Amino acid sequence: MADFKRKPGESFESFLRKFKKGLKNSKRLEKARSKQHLKPKKTKHLQKKQALIGLDLQKKNEYLRKIGKLPEGTMRS
Repeated sequence: MADFKRKPGESFESFLRKFKKGLKNSKRLEKARSKQHLKPKKTKHLQKKQALIGLDLQKKNEYLRKIGKLPEGTMRS
């Protein structure tokens, strides 16, 4: 971990510039931003469960389309 200490007599602007440059060079901010929206991988059990839900929904929509309760133009392609 990089420590940044303000030297006696150093202006705040120059310290802030040194801090930002050091933070950029350490790649910490870049790593944190890349992990910010990272989603964990789905387990096999969850994938199978979601696939079954999708199949059930597909069958339900197909049935509703056949009996005329769902218009023909609502298919996803």
